[in-house]
Amino acid sequence: MAGAKFELETFLPYMLNQAAEVSSLAFQKVYKERYGMLRTEWRVLFHLGLYGQLTASEISSRARMHKTKISRAVQRLSERRFVERARDANDRRVEHLTLTSQGRAAYQDLRTVAERYERALIHDLNETETAALRRALGKLANTAPADFT
Repeated sequence: MAGAKFELETFLPYMLNQAAEVSSLAFQKVYKERYGMLRTEWRVLFHLGLYGQLTASEISSRARMHKTKISRAVQRLSERRFVERARDANDRRVEHLTLTSQGRAAYQDLRTVAERYERALIHDLNETETAALRRALGKLANTAPADFT
């Protein structure tokens, strides 16, 4: 292996990052231009749109993002009246988050765009390739490599 040539272009983490960047750009442009949202904000919006009332901790766990980033996104979405926050009656440290009517409208709009975008993204893949890609990405996302050093 010491003499083997390292190919950055075929290094899987690099390829995954490149694919993520390329596949996200057009959708990013939509949520940024229409709603002034950042990536973390649209992810919070979509979690609330899909699952209903959640806490920042629940979103953090589902989205695999640090709670601090989620809290900042919630603050911005709340300031722009996309999200409502309600203190938990039993634990004042916890806030329950829900979409406002404005947030639900933005979610529905962006969900329609996301569905169209995904169809365009996988247009050149057949059903078998699409299913294999989803399975492979799911496995990679849920499996941390063992200690490799």
